[in-house]
Amino acid sequence: MQETRQNKIARLLQKELSIIFQEQTRGMHGVMVSVTRAKISPDLSICTAYLSIFPSERGQKLLQNIERNSQQVRFALGQRVRHQLRIVPELRFFIDDSLDYIDRIDELLKK
Repeated sequence: MQETRQNKIARLLQKELSIIFQEQTRGMHGVMVSVTRAKISPDLSICTAYLSIFPSERGQKLLQNIERNSQQVRFALGQRVRHQLRIVPELRFFIDDSLDYIDRIDELLKK
């Protein structure tokens, strides 16, 4: 029962975070940030979001910038989900490098 609620909230947070990042990166030409997965702790206090950043060379720099501005991202998230959630969870961001890993495997298989 609790896991179903966690999954619903994780999907909601993933969707809203992706919209927030889409709006924030609209002015930065050639940069795309998408939320590939979001996980929420059982007590709903911590949300772990995995970000896919294109181009991947700028990933670390953009992740540091996002982490520095995480309070503003959390505030924007709170404005968007204020009617669904009582408490906005703390946000943690990680780079999802699974696409780079797949590309590397394909490259090795072609050789």
